[in-house]
Amino acid sequence: MNQNVLNAKQAVVSEISTKLKESDGFVIAEYRGLTVAEVTELRNNLRKEDVEMKVYKNTLVERAVEDCGFGELKDQLVGPNAFAFSKDATAPARVLSKFAKAHKALVLKSGIVEGKVVDLATINELASLPNHDGMIAMLMGCLQSPVRSFACAVKAVADAKAE
Repeated sequence: MNQNVLNAKQAVVSEISTKLKESDGFVIAEYRGLTVAEVTELRNNLRKEDVEMKVYKNTLVERAVEDCGFGELKDQLVGPNAFAFSKDATAPARVLSKFAKAHKALVLKSGIVEGKVVDLATINELASLPNHDGMIAMLMGCLQSPVRSFACAVKAVADAKAE
């Protein structure tokens, strides 16, 4: 094999490995049957959530997942696959799952969430979670509720004493 080709392949494997290590969310999806317009729409939806989607040769991804200790993903690397990487653990699952519901040609396979290999069922569960801002809003609502209830009770006592 030509040394330049070998170096280029090693660089791609290194790039994939780095992306896997830096990502909290990673999803493998088969995109066979999607039109160019649909793939463009999917990429735009992913970009809005800071998710990067790349297409690599499966053999190069096999080497990268093996290097990173995620060898059990090798079974999923069959067919034309797209790989979504994100620092948000739920974003790739959420965006890809929503798109897959509208476009049956996109098939979610497996992924990695916060360093653990997950199956399709787990990806579907993650897809139901809100984004980071939504989770913070839910937390703030939970924290605010008792304070609001206490303030209402104090006001009711004050109003009762005023009468």
